[in-house]
Amino acid sequence: MAKSGHGVYFDGVTSARHVVSIYLEVAALRIMGEHDMVFERWPYGELVHLSAPEGVLRLGRTGSRRLERLEIRDIDLAHAIDEQSVPVDRGGATERKGRKKIVALSMAAVVSLVLVGIYGLPALADRIAPYVPLGVERWLGEAVDAQVRTMLDTGPSNRAFECGSAPGERAGRAALDRLVAQLEGGAQISIPLHLVVVRRKEANAIALPGGHIYVFQGLIDKAENGHEVAGVIAHEIGHVANRDGTRAVLQTAGLSFLFGILLGDFVGGGAVVIAAKTVLNASYSREAEAAADRYGVALMNTVGGDARALGAFLTRVSGATHPGVKILLDHPETKERVAAIDAAASKSSPRPLLSAEEWSALKRICSGP
Repeated sequence: MAKSGHGVYFDGVTSARHVVSIYLEVAALRIMGEHDMVFERWPYGELVHLSAPEGVLRLGRTGSRRLERLEIRDIDLAHAIDEQSVPVDRGGATERKGRKKIVALSMAAVVSLVLVGIYGLPALADRIAPYVPLGVERWLGEAVDAQVRTMLDTGPSNRAFECGSAPGERAGRAALDRLVAQLEGGAQISIPLHLVVVRRKEANAIALPGGHIYVFQGLIDKAENGHEVAGVIAHEIGHVANRDGTRAVLQTAGLSFLFGILLGDFVGGGAVVIAAKTVLNASYSREAEAAADRYGVALMNTVGGDARALGAFLTRVSGATHPGVKILLDHPETKERVAAIDAAASKSSPRPLLSAEEWSALKRICSGP
């Protein structure tokens, strides 16, 4: 097993690439620069496996407020890190353990349904959701996404449901990709995000299981700057990270979903329809919404954005009467939410997440050719 090798280190502050030596110590990676200068020591338990091109192991560090990352192309060294670090888990060992846990829990549900009577489905879902393997959640997300798309795409058949593909919209899609890349880099979650803007007039955004996020055209139209859009997206990333969509599906589809996992067909029949309707009409608890707000604010602070922008957006649209403004429905009182958001926001001056030209392009992402 390789004990050392080379990689490229980005400090998250500048754009400079640092060619570094990497040594596998007993409990941490030691990252060395020129003249034996120690850049970092990253404990194996704090490593985060980030999405990267084929053949590249890209690592971040849990809890880091910078966008620092380490890229490794040495196959032997990458394998050695995989063996040492449970969170990296490129071989899927942790996921396989998680699958065994969910099967065991499902068997327990089949054998002893009295658990449902004692704890109720919401409590049972809270217990099970953290153990659903990421591969299972991504599989569920794909199935729910296909059904949600069918439910939402009610426009003319000759017009694309997703915005950003027409010649006049591509600059807006590029601006959105840049915004999402900054947030995804700051979030460092293990579930890859797939975010689209769709042609719906409601000021809404929803997160599905497996990292799928829909931002509605109406929300882009009502936003006044890139920080407001970023704040809403950061909130939805919070729901993804906290696995609230999967929890909601478990609470509503409940036993159908659990039995489906056990039988290997959890995306078949009516279960996926129930799951899709659940996510579209999700009424998260005040605690879940507050947790997503806290996550979103922390993420905006990490990337240097204006965390107060989400509160400003909520305040401005709180008087809207359109029934589709679901970002407010069943949420904690707007004033209470805004006060909590402002209190947690960084006091430092925010940096622009998009240029003026990029923001203008994003506003036209659904404008057509």
